[in-house]
Amino acid sequence: MTTATDPGPRPRSRPRPRWSRPALLATLLLAAVLYSWNLSGSGLNSFYSAAVLSGTESWKAWFFGSLDAGNFLTVDKPPLALMVMGLSCRLLGFGTWQMMAPMVAAALATIWILHTTVQRVWGHAAAALSALVLALTPITVAINRDNNPDTLLVLLMTGGAALALRAVTNGRLLPLLGSAVCFGLAFNTKMLQGWIALPAVFAVYVYAARLPLLKRMTNLALAAAALAVSSFWWAAAVSLVPASERPYIGGSTDGTAWDLITGYNGLGRVFGGEGNMGGGGGAGGGGGGFSGTAGMGRLFNDILGGQISWLIPFAGIALVTGLLLCGRAPRTDLTRAALVLWGGWTALHYLTFAMAEGTMHPYYTTALAPGIAALCGGGGVMLWRAFRTDARWAWVLPVALAVTGLWAVVLLRRASGWNTWLWPAVGVLMAAAIAGLLLFRSGTGTGTRVRLLAASLAAAVVAAVAGPAAYAWSVPSGSGGGMGGTNPTAGPSTGGGFGGGPGGGAGGPGGAGGSAGDDRGGFPGGVQNAEAGGGFPGGNAPGGELPGGGAPGGAADDGESAPGGTAPSGTAPSGTNARPGGMGMGGASTELIAYLKKHQDGAKWLLAVPNSQGAAQLILSSGRPVISMWGWSGTDRAMTLARLKELVKKGELHYIQLGGGMGGGPGGGGDSVSSEVTAWVQKHGTAVKESAYSKSATEKSSSASSTTQSSTVYRLDVSSVG
Repeated sequence: MTTATDPGPRPRSRPRPRWSRPALLATLLLAAVLYSWNLSGSGLNSFYSAAVLSGTESWKAWFFGSLDAGNFLTVDKPPLALMVMGLSCRLLGFGTWQMMAPMVAAALATIWILHTTVQRVWGHAAAALSALVLALTPITVAINRDNNPDTLLVLLMTGGAALALRAVTNGRLLPLLGSAVCFGLAFNTKMLQGWIALPAVFAVYVYAARLPLLKRMTNLALAAAALAVSSFWWAAAVSLVPASERPYIGGSTDGTAWDLITGYNGLGRVFGGEGNMGGGGGAGGGGGGFSGTAGMGRLFNDILGGQISWLIPFAGIALVTGLLLCGRAPRTDLTRAALVLWGGWTALHYLTFAMAEGTMHPYYTTALAPGIAALCGGGGVMLWRAFRTDARWAWVLPVALAVTGLWAVVLLRRASGWNTWLWPAVGVLMAAAIAGLLLFRSGTGTGTRVRLLAASLAAAVVAAVAGPAAYAWSVPSGSGGGMGGTNPTAGPSTGGGFGGGPGGGAGGPGGAGGSAGDDRGGFPGGVQNAEAGGGFPGGNAPGGELPGGGAPGGAADDGESAPGGTAPSGTAPSGTNARPGGMGMGGASTELIAYLKKHQDGAKWLLAVPNSQGAAQLILSSGRPVISMWGWSGTDRAMTLARLKELVKKGELHYIQLGGGMGGGPGGGGDSVSSEVTAWVQKHGTAVKESAYSKSATEKSSSASSTTQSSTVYRLDVSSVG
C-alpha cells in the first residue's frame, strides 16, 4: 500500500498515461505562442542586435563578441549567446525572427528537459504541472522574447542539473561530466551567474550518488576539471591573442577577459562597484530602480513580485514538507536528492538575487523559474499524496493553496486598474477549490465524490496559475510589459520603476512602454543603467544625440540600405529599438549617415562615439562599423589618445563625435582618459557643420558645431596628428 512517505514504485516503471504526451505537446505549443506571438513587433536589445550583426560580417567579431565588425570593443558579456544567434543569422539572414529562432527553441527545450527530469522522479502528473508552471512564469515569457543571453543561460543550467541528477541515479561518470560542461557553457553565456546552482548540484552528487565515497570524490574531481576547461577556454583563448590584435574586452578595467570575470561580471554584481552602480541599495546603488532595495524581501516587492514570486510560497512549503515526508529514506533516495537539488537551486538563486548590491535587473530572476517549477510539480504531487493518504499531513496542501491564493490576490491588487475582475475571481475560485478538497477528501471508488475531488484539485491549479498566466499573456498581447529589449518585464505597472515594476508604463505591441525619457519608466534620480540595454534620463544617450537629432532609420542618401534580411531598408531588424523613440539610445539622422558614408574615404570605421548605446544604433542603421570609445557605462578605457592618434594616422578613422554627460566628453562622466581625448580632438579636429549634410539646416554664425557644443562631430586626418 502506498503511503505519504512511500510513494510506491518508481514512476519510470509505470506505463505512460495516454494524456501525458498530449499534455506536454499542448504546453510546448502554448509556450511557443507566448514566446513568439507578435515577436516582430517586440523591442529587442539594440546592444546585442548590433553585436549579432557584426558577427555576421566578421568571424573575428563573432568569436570575440565584438560590438562592431571592426573589432574595436566587445560587449560586456562572453559571446556564447551571440555566437548562437550569429550563426542563425549567417544561415538565414539578419532579422528579428532569424535572430530569435534559436532562443525560442532554447526556451522550449528547457521546458522539455525539466518535464523529463521531473517525470523520472515524481511521475507524469508532476512533470506536466512543472512544465506548465515554467511556461507561464511571467518574467520567463518576457525574457524569452528578447535577445539577452538569459534564455540560453537557463537552458544550459537546467540541462546541467538534469544530467547531474541522472548521474546520481545511475552512478555513471559521463552524465556528471556532461553536467559540468553544461555549467561551463553557462559560464560562457553570463559568467558567474551560470555557477550559482553549482554548490547544490555537486553536493547532491557527493551525498546521494550510488557509488562508494572515494569513487564519488574521484568523479567529482574529474567533473571539476571538465568544468574548468569548459568555463575558461574562451578567456584563455582571448588572453593568447596579443592586445594589439584583439578588441578591448568591454566591461573590464584593463581590456582582459579575466578582469571581466572577477570584476564587472563577478563579485561586482554581488557587492556593487566595478561598474555595477555600487551597493547602497538605494536609488543610486544596489540595483535601486531596477529591482528595488537589496534584502530578503526583494523578490516580493512591487517590482519583482509580479514577475517571479507567485508560486515561491507554495514551492517553499512543498520543499520543506517533501523533505520531512522522505524521513529516514536511504542515502541514495532519488526523491530526496531531487528535492535537495531543486530546493538548493531555488534557495541559492533567491539569496543571490535578493542580497545583490550590484546591478540587478528583474529579468535575472528567470533563473529561479526551473527550481520553482520543479518544486511545484514534484513537491505538489507529494503534498497531494499526503493529503489523500495520511491524516497527519492532510492540512498542509490546503494551507499551501490558501497562502498561494492570498498572495496572488495581493499581487493582482497591486496592479491598480488592470483586469480588476481577476483578483476576486482568483480568490473565490481558490476558496471554493480548498473547500471542495476538504469536503470530498474521503471520497473512494469512482463515484461522484471522486470526480468532485478531482474537479476541486483542477480548480486549485487554475486559481494558482491564473495570475501568472495573465501577466504572461500581457507581453505578446501588448497589454503590458515594459521597456522591451532593455529591461523586459511582464504585466502592468505596479507603482514606480520599470515595466512591470513600479512606474513602468504598459507598452504597446512593441513592448517599448516607458522609454527612458518617459515619466512612466525613466531612471529614477538619473541612475544610469550599467547593464546592456538601459536608457538614460531625458531620452538621450550620454552625450546627447548626434547631429541631426533623429533616431536611426530610413534609407541612406547614397542608396545603400542597412543590412537586415527581412528588416526594412535602412533600419535595424523589426523590433531592435533602432527606430524613433528607441529607448533614448541616441542616433544620427539619415542625412548625417549618408554624409559620413560618402566621406568615409576608405576608413575602417564610419564614426567613433562616446558610448555603446549610440554605437549600436548607428551600426544597425548604417550597416557600417562604429567605435564605442568608452563602452556601455563610460568607464572602459578602450580609446586612449595614443590609440586615437594611431587610428587617424593609419586612415582607419576620420570622424569622432563628442558629447557631454555619461560616456565621456566635456563635462561628462569620463575620467582623465576621455578628458584627454576630448581636449585633443577639439584642438586638432575640424567640426562638421550641419549645413554640410542637411538640406534644411541654415549655417549658424556663432560656431561650427553640428547641433550644440555638447554634441559635435569632428573630422580628423593625418595632418591632425602632426
